[in-house]
Amino acid sequence: MTEILQVNKLVKHYGALKATNDLNLTLMEGELHGVIGPNGAGKTTFIHQLTGEVLPDRGRIVFDGMDITRETVDARALLGIGRSYQITSIFKDFSVLENVMLAVQARLGSSFRFWSPVRSDKALYEPAYQALHEVDLVQSAHRRAGSLGYGEMRQLEIAMTLGMRPRVLLLDEPMAGMSKQESARLVELLQRLKGDYSIVLVEHDMDAVFALADRISVLLYGSAIACGTPQQIQENPEVRNAYLGDDDEF
Repeated sequence: MTEILQVNKLVKHYGALKATNDLNLTLMEGELHGVIGPNGAGKTTFIHQLTGEVLPDRGRIVFDGMDITRETVDARALLGIGRSYQITSIFKDFSVLENVMLAVQARLGSSFRFWSPVRSDKALYEPAYQALHEVDLVQSAHRRAGSLGYGEMRQLEIAMTLGMRPRVLLLDEPMAGMSKQESARLVELLQRLKGDYSIVLVEHDMDAVFALADRISVLLYGSAIACGTPQQIQENPEVRNAYLGDDDEF
């Protein structure tokens, strides 16, 4: 397998606090890499640095052989790094399809018009429909986005990210606030997306992480204290000691 993303000795200070502390991580093509750790471990700061929303004080981020450490958010998105957020970020008064078409338009750089000429523009609606198909929302394409259930809104966010044609998906706690049934549907969706995309999944739902991940990195005080398969992480004595054997601490 080929490395598509390499993080080397990433450091970010906030005063005396090191949010990331010589953090190393690799993501392989087609891999789903879980990132877990307690609140304050540096997970969200790490994702912010991958997207360019926060620049590191030291270290390197290499995407597909290119050093992107100082690249902007927009540049990284166009290169193929897509992100969904902890809090849903959709246009609730637009249709489901129009939300995804906006993402496609952002990738193409063309102007967006909201009426019939746009809906007949194959360059916009065909990729948008494909993204909706990937997340099982085609049947809701013409519904008002604000009428969706919470889990469906998270599916729509992922479809919007897919509309950018990413090579890497960064998913920051996509199951936050979901019911068990909604989480189960999202796990099924991510199982299908695995292999087609390289995915970094930050998530507190340990059942989901261990069901989905090819490898897992465990963060503590901004550093990765362990990295391995789900079984290796479950059996790792350093991880057990750090969390006193209590999965609920993750």
